[in-house]
Amino acid sequence: MSKMKNELHPRNRHRDRYDFPTLIKISPKLANFVAENAYGDESIDFANPEAVKALNQAILLKDYHVKAWDVPPGYLCPPIPGRADYLHHVADILALGDRDAIPKGRQVRVLDIGTGANCIYPLIGQAEYGWSFVGTDIDPLALDAATQVLIANPQARDCIELRLQPNPQCIFENVVNDDDTFDLTICNPPFHASQQEAQESSRRKWKNLGKNMRGKSEAPILNFGGTGHELWCDGGERTFILHMIRESAKIAKQCQWFTTLVSKELFLPVYASALDSAGAKQDFVVDMAQGQKRSRILAWSYR
Repeated sequence: MSKMKNELHPRNRHRDRYDFPTLIKISPKLANFVAENAYGDESIDFANPEAVKALNQAILLKDYHVKAWDVPPGYLCPPIPGRADYLHHVADILALGDRDAIPKGRQVRVLDIGTGANCIYPLIGQAEYGWSFVGTDIDPLALDAATQVLIANPQARDCIELRLQPNPQCIFENVVNDDDTFDLTICNPPFHASQQEAQESSRRKWKNLGKNMRGKSEAPILNFGGTGHELWCDGGERTFILHMIRESAKIAKQCQWFTTLVSKELFLPVYASALDSAGAKQDFVVDMAQGQKRSRILAWSYR
């Protein structure tokens, strides 16, 4: 398995500091959450999900022309820069073998596994590249919330379809039809194996954010929120991705590239072995970085 190392993607709109005056002008309620931090810079409290939501609403409106974006209380409210980075990197993957020309337009079909109530990948991908998406999820309430955002954004609604996965044990089965073809699949898998593991991750994040947990019995489940199925599953990331690889082989002829985010680097050799057994002809890893956060994309193809 070869490895390509990259920093924050050069096409990412969020490489610089947030322009809070402009964001507040576009979305005035963000002002309620902006204050000077310990370094004298304008910022928000990233441990406050409502602050993160207000920032996301302003960014989506300013940079991607998405109106009325919202997520129900308790659902994942993801940081946009990292989500955008994933999309720009997979756009480069789609350009491989085609003189580095990134395909654009609604004829490019992308399958988003676990799109969530936030529907963030389809919204950004449609705005940046004009791609069409099928977003799947096991939670009907999440899909209902995503549908409300699409209703408010006709330009996205025409390019984004949502499908309910009726079986939580399946990934591609039930949501990929026999006549479906996709250029790409994307996924932000549940990284943790249990609520306790997610809680420990939350404590580390709070510590990195300089938050004092003294006197608190529990940290919030991640500063960006998230329901149980968004954050953990039996066996965690390793089991989920191995299952994804096995199911991907069943639809090998229906998709050009399969991809997923990978949080834990130590499992990469396990995935490489699984991909070899599944018959993948190409696979590689793309490293991503955002501040102190490190992540990576696993990509594979049967062609």
